[in-house]
Amino acid sequence: MSVPDHSSVQSHLAAFDAELAAAKSPRQAQTVRDKYLARKHGVVASWMQMIADASPEDKRSIGRLANELKQAIEARWAAFMERSVPDTAAAVTIDLTLPGRVPRLGHRHPLTLVRDRMEAIFTRMGFAIVEGPEIEDEWHCFDALNMPAEHPARDMQDTLYLSAPVPGDSGRADDVRTLLRTHTSSMQIRYMQAQTPPIRIVVPGRVYRRDDLDLTHTPMFTQMEGLAVGEGVSLADLKGTLVAFAHEMFSPTSRVRFRPSFFPYTEPSAEVDVSCWQCEGAGCAMCKGSGWLEIGGCGMVHPAVFEAVGYDAERYTGFAWGIGLERVAILRHQVGDIRLFFENDLRFLEQFPH
Repeated sequence: MSVPDHSSVQSHLAAFDAELAAAKSPRQAQTVRDKYLARKHGVVASWMQMIADASPEDKRSIGRLANELKQAIEARWAAFMERSVPDTAAAVTIDLTLPGRVPRLGHRHPLTLVRDRMEAIFTRMGFAIVEGPEIEDEWHCFDALNMPAEHPARDMQDTLYLSAPVPGDSGRADDVRTLLRTHTSSMQIRYMQAQTPPIRIVVPGRVYRRDDLDLTHTPMFTQMEGLAVGEGVSLADLKGTLVAFAHEMFSPTSRVRFRPSFFPYTEPSAEVDVSCWQCEGAGCAMCKGSGWLEIGGCGMVHPAVFEAVGYDAERYTGFAWGIGLERVAILRHQVGDIRLFFENDLRFLEQFPH
C-alpha cells in the first residue's frame, strides 16, 4: 500500500459521500461507516497500521492524514445521522371513527429463549443459577482471576472503566468498583468466597467490552459462566458436561471440538467449537471455511484462583467455562447477523415462539 497523501484523503472522502448517499437503509449506512472507521479493519485503521514500518517523516504525515480523514468522516457521519432523524414535530391526527386495533401479542426474545433453555439444561445437571453485579472492582474481575496488571484484558481499549469510582464490598483497601465487568467469571470469586465446596453453579448475565458493532461483535453481550469445584473433579468431567450440553442444545449429531488455548484463570485451557449448522462441517462463509463455530472457552480452575479465595488447591479441583448466549442463539436459530438480536425489528422477533 502506497503512503497516503492529501489527495488520498479527498479521494476517500468523495467515495464515502457517494457510498453514504447510495445507502438505502440504516444498516447499509452503518456498513459504509464501518468500512472507513472500524477499529480493526477500517480504512483509517489500515493507515495507522502503516506507521510501524514507515520512515520518521512518513510516520508524522500518515498520522496527520489519518486523523484528518477520521475527523472529516466522523463529521459527515454526524451530519448524516442528524438529517436522518424523523421530524417529530409534525402534527399527528387520529380518526376516531375508525375501528379499534386488536392488541398484538408479544413474543419472547430469542436471547431469552436461549437463556431459559440453557438454564434448564444445566439445572437438570445439578447446577444452581446465581447472578452478580455488573459494576465490578478490578480485584474480583481481574486480580483474583490470576490476571496480572499488564495483561491485555485489562487494557483500557478492552474494558469500560467508570469515571467516578464506586466503593466495593470486599473490605479491601484497594477494592474500588471502577469498571463494567468484562466477563461473569468475577462471580466465581464472589461465590467461592461465600461458599465451601462442593460447588456447581452457572452465572448468566450481561458483560461489556470495547468492541465495534458488526456481524459477530457487540460492545454488550450475554455470557453464561459455569463453575464446578470438588474433590476429584477432572478434565473428563468438563468435557462430558459440555458435550452433553451441545447435544441437547443443538442436535444429538452435533460435533464438539476442544482446541488448546490460554486463559489466565484456567490451566489447562481450551476453546470449544461446535460443527457449523450452515454447511454441516463442510466449510462455508459463516465458519470461514473451517466447518466449526466457536461458542466459548473452558478449562480447569487455576490453583492461583483457589489461593485467592482460600481454597486448598491440593485437595480441591474444578472446571469452569464461559459461553456466549448470542453465539449459541446464532447456531440454534440459524441467524447470520448478531445485530438482529438488538434492533427490536418485529419482523425478526415474530419468527420465534411466544
